[in-house]
Amino acid sequence: MSPILVICILFVYFLVVLLIANYTGRGASNKDFFKAGGNASWYLVAFGMIGASLSGVTFISIPGAVGTMQFSYMQVVLGYLVGYFIIATVLMPIYYKLNLLSIYQYLEARFGFWSYKTGASFFLLSRTIGAAFRLFLVAGVLQAFVFAAWDVPFEITTLITIALVWLYTFRGGIKTIVWTDALQTFFMVLAILMSIIFINDALELSFSESVLAIWQSEHSQIFFWDWQSPKNFFKQFIAGAFIALTMTGLDQDMMQKNLACRTLGESQKNMFWFSLILVFINLMFLCFGALLFLYVASQGISLPERSDDLYPIIARDYLSISAAITFLIGITAAAYSSADSALTALTTSFCVDFLGIARTKDSEKEVQNTRIKVHIGFSLLLFFVILFFYYLNDRSVIDALFVAAGYTYGPLLGLYAFGILTKRKVLDKYVPWIAIASPVLCFFIAQNSEAWLAGYKFGYELILLNGLLTFIGLAAISRR
Repeated sequence: MSPILVICILFVYFLVVLLIANYTGRGASNKDFFKAGGNASWYLVAFGMIGASLSGVTFISIPGAVGTMQFSYMQVVLGYLVGYFIIATVLMPIYYKLNLLSIYQYLEARFGFWSYKTGASFFLLSRTIGAAFRLFLVAGVLQAFVFAAWDVPFEITTLITIALVWLYTFRGGIKTIVWTDALQTFFMVLAILMSIIFINDALELSFSESVLAIWQSEHSQIFFWDWQSPKNFFKQFIAGAFIALTMTGLDQDMMQKNLACRTLGESQKNMFWFSLILVFINLMFLCFGALLFLYVASQGISLPERSDDLYPIIARDYLSISAAITFLIGITAAAYSSADSALTALTTSFCVDFLGIARTKDSEKEVQNTRIKVHIGFSLLLFFVILFFYYLNDRSVIDALFVAAGYTYGPLLGLYAFGILTKRKVLDKYVPWIAIASPVLCFFIAQNSEAWLAGYKFGYELILLNGLLTFIGLAAISRR
């Protein structure tokens, strides 16, 4: 596909996004940036959250991972439903009752200053890593489709990628993102549907024939019962519940959208519909992955070294130009729908949790100037983290993301669980040490689990162990 054509497509795409950002950001206040004025429509939030939750990681990595993981990821997705139910019925009522700008303000009310800063710090670390992973994907696609042909360095591609996010989020924040994420989710879902149609045409299969081919293939197994395998059902189901609970319910990025809804009831309705739709969309990605491997086998194509490269290579080099354009729009929409809200959430958390702008008597203009400087600062931070990941990463992005989440979200899980499930107070000054020690201890247990635990190997459920270690540590420094 011609680089000029790619540039034209992306220009039109971002022109639409920027027009929406300009309209929604017109006259936007700081309250609009942080909470969309508390007046966002629940159905827009629900639809937009699908794209933010899936991101470019799902768009590329899930289809490619089918070759080794089959449909085992659905076990994780089914676990998500449990996590989302807990978020809607336990966490959301707490957040709305306290009327929070940042969800980590709960930790200050429950435990104290150091617990509050610890929770916010782990979020900043976790979300910076996650956002960098996601933006890395779209930068890699732009490099392969456009800038490599012009010998443009990856560093410049990355800078352009982040600059585009900054341009349409710096003014309206969440007020803009509620709309742009809904638009980008629409493009992402449309892209995967069209990709399925293109691959069916290439395989000369009707819809019913493709369903049968997927069902009969070696890739379609969902449930695994070997207790030593990382794909074991109970490991992945439980891990899915806690991944959803932490990466959505304890994540300022995802909760900031929910807190933008008018009422608690609307926010809970948003979570209910979002979780149901998400199950079917994830299944659709897995089915597409199976079709990709069937196509590769039928054409005798060599598999790429990295599974994440399978979908981009097939779309670019083997299918029609329409398929390549569809992939480009889909990955762009998927990556930006999560990256934009992540950048806004990082800005919000730092401004509220560390600069304390909600407690200052600064004018609206002074707060806005501070917010813009922080927004620029996190944009630059993401730039350097992406480059670090680009030069060092050697594993599937989806796997790397969940491994990182297991270590960085675990302490948040332990903190909130202890705060909600007990009435005990903690020695607040020791909480940061517990939160640091837990992931370190978790790492050593995971590295030696096969020798220490009769062959047991940890998978995504690592996050549960991490949270449990934090919970035990908090109990040890607590009193009635």
